Amino acid sequence: MDITKKRIGIIGGGQLGKMMILEAKRLGFYIVTLDPDTDCPSKSISDELIVAALDDVTAFRKLAGKVDVITYEWELINAPALKILEEDGHVIYPSARSLEIIQDKFLQNEALKAAGIPVPDFKKVHSIADLSPGMLKTTKGGYDGKGTALIKTEADIGVAYASLGAGQKPLMLEEFVDFALEISVIACRAINGAKVIYPIAENIHTNSILDTTIVPARISAETEEKALSIAEKVMNVFEGVGTFCVEMFVTKNNDIYVNEVAPRPHNSGHYTIEGCFANQFENHIRAITGLPFGSVGLKQPTVMVNLLGQSDGSAMLIGAEEAYLKDPNIRIHLYGKPQSKKARKMGHFTVIDKIIEGAIERAERAKEIIKVIGT
Repeated sequence: MDITKKRIGIIGGGQLGKMMILEAKRLGFYIVTLDPDTDCPSKSISDELIVAALDDVTAFRKLAGKVDVITYEWELINAPALKILEEDGHVIYPSARSLEIIQDKFLQNEALKAAGIPVPDFKKVHSIADLSPGMLKTTKGGYDGKGTALIKTEADIGVAYASLGAGQKPLMLEEFVDFALEISVIACRAINGAKVIYPIAENIHTNSILDTTIVPARISAETEEKALSIAEKVMNVFEGVGTFCVEMFVTKNNDIYVNEVAPRPHNSGHYTIEGCFANQFENHIRAITGLPFGSVGLKQPTVMVNLLGQSDGSAMLIGAEEAYLKDPNIRIHLYGKPQSKKARKMGHFTVIDKIIEGAIERAERAKEIIKVIGT
């Protein structure tokens, strides 16, 4: 079979799915998307859209019957249903097994720790009596700061426990890492086990949501070498096929701890669209279809800034014309979400420069101009 004639199914039609499709269509693939939203960002560029919930077993079977390989844009989907499809002979990347482990932060940490990969100390929480200062997390379902509560002192325990459902959901307690900065590594693994690893990204969060990604990360050569080695070990642990993101904390002493792993292209990897020859989405498509990887080297220092909704209402971008006039090195990506909500990811923009300081300065100027508001 001609590899480029394979039909790809994508579970999830949000911005990550849309960006996967943009690369897949350029390579000539037929795409079927499954998403609960009839007006999802991927709708306009999917060859077919199946409207169904992300845990609908019947819909998963319908999708599997239309395609040669299935992937997904988000890890919070029905992993047991994917396992059933695999048992029936359908091809799914990353595998349902790797997804099932990564979905549960406690199991994820156990797998990483067993492989000798540094993670913060952690334990399962059975009752409020197990709590002490640290980072309380739901083991499943958390993202963008949701599902976490910081316990600074004993006095915070009751409020933190109540905020996460008072034991109604499985919980774990992690040691709080007093980190100097957060970094992430985007890595891709092929069906034959070959791997490529992108340049390390430095991430700045605001209210637990990614705000800015700076590449190359402003870290020492020693820290860079250590982080790349950890990322490769993580890829070996999960043996997944496709693009993964490994988020890490770097302490003031240059110790590194893995925060979490995402089995998909990642927000912090958006810089690769302008910054690298073959971006994270293209190499994800290449990986799951058996094509060789494209180059992941950084072309120029790059900064990516998320465009979050400033208010609720019909989405409207403002400031684009002014930003373009002031700086031709800006590229804006809008995700096609019709409704803006405060702090919702509506798009991002990227700037490049010959030096990282120049890219950072350009990004800071553009942040004051480009906004997404609700009207």
